[in-house]
Amino acid sequence: MDEGKAVPQTHVDEVGNERARPSSGTKLKTHFRKWWWLYLIFFIASTLIIVLCLKISQDGVNDSELEIQSLTLSNPTPDSFHLEQDALLTNHNKYHPRLDAFNASLSVGGSEDMPYAYVEIPAVHATETATTHIDQEVQITNMDAFIDYNTQLLTQESVDLVVKGKTRLHEGRLPVTTVDYNKKIRMKGLNGLAGFDVTSFSIKLLPEPDGANMIGTVYIPNPSVLTITMGNVTFNNYVENEFIGTSTLSDLVLKPGNNTLPMRSTVNQTLVIQKVTATYTDGMLPVDIVGNSSVYNGQHLEYFERALQSNRQHIVLNVGAALAALSPEGTQ
Repeated sequence: MDEGKAVPQTHVDEVGNERARPSSGTKLKTHFRKWWWLYLIFFIASTLIIVLCLKISQDGVNDSELEIQSLTLSNPTPDSFHLEQDALLTNHNKYHPRLDAFNASLSVGGSEDMPYAYVEIPAVHATETATTHIDQEVQITNMDAFIDYNTQLLTQESVDLVVKGKTRLHEGRLPVTTVDYNKKIRMKGLNGLAGFDVTSFSIKLLPEPDGANMIGTVYIPNPSVLTITMGNVTFNNYVENEFIGTSTLSDLVLKPGNNTLPMRSTVNQTLVIQKVTATYTDGMLPVDIVGNSSVYNGQHLEYFERALQSNRQHIVLNVGAALAALSPEGTQ
């Protein structure tokens, strides 16, 4: 090619066009410089929708109510028990979401940082009213906390049970959200076994093979929704703080409502007769009853024993009438 010849114009144009064509990165920058405000609006709107969904979801969970309708504690061991529970969920929100199953801690009101156990809460569709059912073995994770729970349950009119956990909430086409489940449930307690009474008893001058020399019937009211298997429960009996013997309720299962149960006692009859003849000459003997032990399948249940030991019952026994009722059959 001669140096003096001109480069064809078509080739010059092609080279110029290639140099002038913007890259994809340049196009993207230009696009964002032009439409940044639209993306900002979209980001803000999306964030607001997510925040609004979270708030609606959390508020709905917070406003719902959970009522325990029945609770059965069975098959107790020193560090576990079987729990069966039915609860009613009431949803006051216009939304009716679905909640996934989740692991929840159980604790006593005021001690939420010390859960005594964890349970699996089943999935539920939170319509206006919905029921949940739990049926599982539960391991005790904090014995002191569980003792406190049982003590409050036995001695108080009511006890607060706190259920805490996190779960995923599904509501229509809204984004799936994670919500905190934190419910304080007020349950009726056993109120110190108020109303406990020995409704009838007879004295045996000759003890039976197990050592029992007083056989009777006790009445224990249970105003709660709890059914509790406690095994063989023994009580210490005192007159003026002086120990006079023990009473046993065998295979005790305390159910809601009125419980009438057989009682077998081993008492110091000599001491009782001395007190009746010297001090309580009308035959009416004031007796204080304090829980002593709870044994199931040969194993002591500390969480029941400590609760029972904290509770004292006072009754009056008509020992005079029981002595007068002695017959030759009763001495055999």
